[in-house]
Amino acid sequence: MNKKNRELMIGVIIIAGLWYLLSFTIGNRLIPFPHDVLSVMLQLIGKGNLLLHALFSLLRLSAALLAAVLPALPLGIITGISPGFDRFFSPVLYLLYPLPKIAFLPIFMVLFGLGDLSKILLLWTVIILQLLIAVRDGVRSIPTEYHRAAETLGLNRMKRFWKLYMPSTLPSLFSALRISVGIGMAVLFFAENYATSYGLGYFIMNSWVMINYPMMFAGILVLAILAFLILTFLDWLQKIICPWES
Repeated sequence: MNKKNRELMIGVIIIAGLWYLLSFTIGNRLIPFPHDVLSVMLQLIGKGNLLLHALFSLLRLSAALLAAVLPALPLGIITGISPGFDRFFSPVLYLLYPLPKIAFLPIFMVLFGLGDLSKILLLWTVIILQLLIAVRDGVRSIPTEYHRAAETLGLNRMKRFWKLYMPSTLPSLFSALRISVGIGMAVLFFAENYATSYGLGYFIMNSWVMINYPMMFAGILVLAILAFLILTFLDWLQKIICPWES
C-alpha cells in the first residue's frame, strides 16, 4: 500500500471512529451507525436511485465550474497585468464578491426558469468571482525578474500569455477551484431544495422530512464521496497540466 492510500485509510478510520462515537453518545436513531448507513447507501445505489441524484448534482456543479473557468482565466490575467483595467474592475469585484449569492436564487428562477439553468447560474456567480481573484493575484505574484526575462527574450503579449502568465496562474486557479468545490456543494445543496426532483440536496432534505435518517446520512455520505472524487480529479488534472508543480 502506497503512502497516499495509507493516509486515505487513516482518514477514513478517524472519521468512522468519530461517527461511531457520536452514534453511541447521541443515539443511533438520530445518528445511525456508519455500517447501517453504508448498507442503505449500497442498496440505494444498487437500485440506481441514489446514483441518479448524484449524477444530476455532478452535472450541475461541473457545468458551473467549466463555465466559470473559461472567462475567469483570461479576465483575471488581464486584471492582473493592466493597472487601468484593474482600477475599473477590482472595485466592482470587491463589491459583488461578499454578497450572499444564494439570496438571488428567486430572481434567477424568475428570469431563467425553474430548471437547471437557474441553479447552474447561481453556482456560476459564486465560483467565478473566487476564480477571478485567485487568477488576478496569481499574476500579481509573478516575480519582477520573470517579467524582465520576458522583455529580454522579446516575447510579445501572446507569447507572454502562454509562456509566463498561464504557467504562473494555473496553480492559483486550481487552488481556487478546490475551494470553490466546497462552496459550490453548499450552494448546490440549498438550490436543489427548490423546484427540482433530482439532486443530492433534494434527496437529503426529502429523507429528513420523511424522518428517514439512514437515507439522509446515505445522501450526505454520497455527497462527501462526490466531493472527494472531484477534488481527486482536480489534483490529477493539475499534475498533468502543471507538471512543474509536482
